[in-house]
Amino acid sequence: MLAEDSVLLRDGLTGLLARFGHEVVAAVGDAQALVGAVAEHVPDVVVTDVRMPPGFQDEGLHAAVRLRGERPTLPVLVLSQYVQRAYAAELLDSGDGTGVGYLLKDRVGQVEEFVDALAEVAAGGTVVDPEVVRQLLRRRRDPLERLSPREREVLALIAEGRSNAAIARQLVVSEAAVGKHIGSILAKLDLPPATETHRRVLAVLTYLRG
Repeated sequence: MLAEDSVLLRDGLTGLLARFGHEVVAAVGDAQALVGAVAEHVPDVVVTDVRMPPGFQDEGLHAAVRLRGERPTLPVLVLSQYVQRAYAAELLDSGDGTGVGYLLKDRVGQVEEFVDALAEVAAGGTVVDPEVVRQLLRRRRDPLERLSPREREVLALIAEGRSNAAIARQLVVSEAAVGKHIGSILAKLDLPPATETHRRVLAVLTYLRG
C-alpha cells in the first residue's frame, strides 16, 4: 500500500517495488484515501509520505500513527523530506515498537537499501534513519534549552493564563511582538500543527514538565 501525493514519485515507487517482486495493491495521493485503502485492502505493509493534502503538513504521518493505533501489528514505513519529531516519536512508540520505519527520502535513491529496509519493516523489524535518531535524541533533552530568555518569559506568562494583550502590557511590547515570540516558541518546541489554543496548552505542559 503506497501513499504519496507526487504523481511522479508515486509511479516511480510503484514501478520500483514491482521490479523487486512486490505487488502494490493501491497507490493513493492523500491521507484520507490511505486510511480507506488500508481498510479495503488490508496490505502487508504501508509506505507513506509525511506531507500530504489537504494541508501538506503532517497528514501522512498522522494517518500512519492512527493506523498503527487501530492495527498495532500493521507494518508502516514512513518516507519524508524532513524529520517531524513530535509524530516520529509517537509512530516509533506505536504498537509494540516493531514493524515500523522512518526514512528520509534521500535514502530512496539508494535502491537496494530502501528495498531491504521495506522488507525489514514488513517482517516486523524496525528501521530508523540515522538523522531521525539524532534529532529524536536531541528532542529528549530539555526542550526549554532552545528558548531565549525572552521566550521563556513569554511562556511563563502563558502558563499563568495571560492573554497576548496582557503579556504585551506586562512586557511593554506590542501584541505583534508577543505573537512572534509565541510562534518561535511553538516552532522550537516542535509542537505538531493544530489549533493555536491546543498548541498553547502543549507549550504550557512542556514548560511545567521542565
